[in-house]
Amino acid sequence: MDGKKMFFSFYFLHVHLLSRTFAGNKRTFSMTLHVFNPEHDIALAYNNKYFTAPHAGRQLRHDLDYLPALWAAEGDLVWVENVASAKAHAHRFMRDGRKVRFVDRNEVSRLADRISRVSPWGWDAAVKFQLEQLGIRRTLLPADGLLDRIRNDSNRRFASMVLTELRSSMHDPILTGAACYARGIEELEQRVRETGKAVIKAPWSSSGRGIRYVDTLLQPAVAAWSRKTIERQGGMMVEPYYNKVKDFGMEFVSDARGVHYAGLSVFHTVNGAYAGNSLADEAGKRAMLSAYLPGSVLDKVAETLEHLLAGRLQGIYQGVLGVDMMVVAKDGVPDGRETGFGLHPVVEINLRRTMGHVALALSARQELQDRVMRIDYDGSHYHLHTVHKDR
Repeated sequence: MDGKKMFFSFYFLHVHLLSRTFAGNKRTFSMTLHVFNPEHDIALAYNNKYFTAPHAGRQLRHDLDYLPALWAAEGDLVWVENVASAKAHAHRFMRDGRKVRFVDRNEVSRLADRISRVSPWGWDAAVKFQLEQLGIRRTLLPADGLLDRIRNDSNRRFASMVLTELRSSMHDPILTGAACYARGIEELEQRVRETGKAVIKAPWSSSGRGIRYVDTLLQPAVAAWSRKTIERQGGMMVEPYYNKVKDFGMEFVSDARGVHYAGLSVFHTVNGAYAGNSLADEAGKRAMLSAYLPGSVLDKVAETLEHLLAGRLQGIYQGVLGVDMMVVAKDGVPDGRETGFGLHPVVEINLRRTMGHVALALSARQELQDRVMRIDYDGSHYHLHTVHKDR
C-alpha cells in the first residue's frame, strides 16, 4: 500500500510539474500584435467597419507598416504586407538586437490563438473588423460601445472642452486658445462673422485635411463643403486664426493607473500637413522651445493635462496619445511676462499613436539625435528618413 501511495505521489507531482511547464510555455509564447493603420483618422470620420482607405492611406500603410518594430517588445509580432521588405526597412533603424517578428495576414491567422494583446496605431471600427477577419479573439478587441466612446472623444469638440478646463485650471496669461461648435450652417456663418479671421475644422479629419481658413464670410465653395461636412459629421468647429510661430506637442500614455507624460514632440508642418519631427532628448527639445516658453509653463501644462485627461479617459481609453500645441505670436506683451509669445496648449488631442511617439523611439538612439525625422513621398512610395537639420 505504501508503494502505491508513493507511486501516486510521484505521478501527481509529475503531472503538476508538466502542467506548470506547459503553462509557463504558454506565457512565454504570449505576444502582442502591432498594427500600423495610419488611415485611422479618416476611418473615424466614416465610422464604418467596411471602410476602405483612399489610395494615399493604403500606400502609406503599405510602405511604413514596419514602424511598430521601433517600439515593439522582444518576441512581439508586427503585421506587414511584405515580410522581406519590412525586415529590410526596419533594419535601418533597429540596432538594439531586439527580435521582433514580422508576419503577413496568413501568419497572423495561424498565430491568432497565441496572441495575447493587440496594439494598433489607433482603434476604430474598420481595424477591429480586419482583426476579426483574421481570427483574433474578440476578448482582445474593444466592444462596439467602447469604440463609440473612443470615437466620441476623438472628436475635436473633446479637445475644445479640455482646452477650456486647462485654461481655467491654470489661470496663466501666457495661455491662449478658444473654440466653439456649430451644429448647422446658419450657426456656422454666425460664428464666423463674430470671430472674423478664423479656421473651421471638421470634427474628424486626418492631418492637414478637413480644415479651411475663412475671414468673416464663407465663400460659396467653403459653404458647400461645410454643409456636406455638417450633414455627415453633425457639426463644425470654429477657432480664431492664430499667428503660429512653432508647432510642438506632448505625448502621453493612458493606462489603468492614470495618464502619464511620455515626452515632448517638436514637429514640422507644411500647409497644416505633417512634414517631420526633430530628434533630440528631452533637454534638447526643451531648449528648442526655451526662446518662446518658460520651462515651468511646460511642466505645469503637462501636469495639468495628466490630471484632466485621467479623469476624462478612465475606463474609456488605454494606450498612447498625443496633444498638439503651438507657440503663437501675441499682440503686445502678456501680463508679467518678458515675451511676446503665447501658448495654445490644446490644438488637437489624438487618441492614438502619433509620429511624435515614433520620434521618441528613434531619439533613444544617441547617433540619431540632432537630426530630423521626415516622411517623404517620391511619387509612388513613402519613405522614412532621418536627415541632418540643415538639409
